[in-house]
Amino acid sequence: MRFRVERDVLAEAVTWTARSLPTRPPVPVLAGVRIEADTTGTIGLSSFDYEVSARSHIPADVSEPGTVLVSGRLLAEIARALPAKPVDVVLEGTKVTLTCGASRFTLLTMPVDDYPALPQLPATSGTVDGDELIKAVTQVSVAASRDDTLPLLTGVRVEIEGEKVTLLATDRYRLALRELTWKPASPDLSTVALVRARTLTDAAKSLGTAGSVTVGLSTGAGVDLIGFESGGRQTTSLLVDGDYPAVRRLFPDETPIHAVVATQALADAAKRVALVAERNTPIRLAFSEGQVVLDAGQGDDAQASEALEAHLVGDDITVAFNPGFLLDGLGALSAPFVRLSFTHPNKPVEFTGQGSLEGEDSREYRYLLVPIRFAG
Repeated sequence: MRFRVERDVLAEAVTWTARSLPTRPPVPVLAGVRIEADTTGTIGLSSFDYEVSARSHIPADVSEPGTVLVSGRLLAEIARALPAKPVDVVLEGTKVTLTCGASRFTLLTMPVDDYPALPQLPATSGTVDGDELIKAVTQVSVAASRDDTLPLLTGVRVEIEGEKVTLLATDRYRLALRELTWKPASPDLSTVALVRARTLTDAAKSLGTAGSVTVGLSTGAGVDLIGFESGGRQTTSLLVDGDYPAVRRLFPDETPIHAVVATQALADAAKRVALVAERNTPIRLAFSEGQVVLDAGQGDDAQASEALEAHLVGDDITVAFNPGFLLDGLGALSAPFVRLSFTHPNKPVEFTGQGSLEGEDSREYRYLLVPIRFAG
């Protein structure tokens, strides 16, 4: 195998392909990136950990075709460190040599025959705008659990009904829902999938910037798989197995009280007030006509408070939130104003975006947060 490739092209492709390599691979070859050069002038790079696979294709000047397997992380570090000149890659026996200007590196190869076959990309289910996918996944994934002992809750539930896609995630303390439209391969497509939040976030951010993203789902046919493709890159992931809890019913049917506050002003005030909040202690929000007062700390501890303009409909109400969860929800909203809808001080509060202080809220993105009970 012998080929020449631009340094930046190689570094970007190797870094992307190697990004999901396991830190402690179950078998040594899974720490590798497979490089396949063919006579059409294309280099294919791939990685796999039995759950997530990644493939990328880049142009190169191929003199001799061939396939090789080398340490992915080491190759990525070397490629990023090379000078900005063309890179010559040559396989000589059991070693691969990279020459770039005055720099020369030699890597040991791993047995290609021991490398597992990568799963095929599922048939196309539809396409979605990359920027819209990034935004939607970012908004929802903040509510997914990071606790691997609860694998179901580390996933994002993807519900597809024709042109509408709904993303849902919860960690038991908050719930996020985002609706978006896409172009389905079949107008009557109806399916549900549970995708790991980390995988979905990584796929959206790394592929969404290239334009539209093609999504393929394979369910009920032996291996449950989701695949994404865009800009010469492909990634697949096994779906999470299990029945996701019926979380939609947690959104209240009616909310007799709601308040509207400028989103950024509330986030900034919450950050300031939270500075005195000890670990695992809440910040309180007291809503009354015309204002909301945020405060934290009590007794002999450090204390802080701040008042903001707010538009309140209904009775005065005071709630307390985990500061981090509150800021996650406010950060996920892209609207200038946030509407907080209440049923009771100890019942979950729904956050939605609003274009002005007085008006209707958008139901495209909804964030439900469980308040913390407090004395007094």
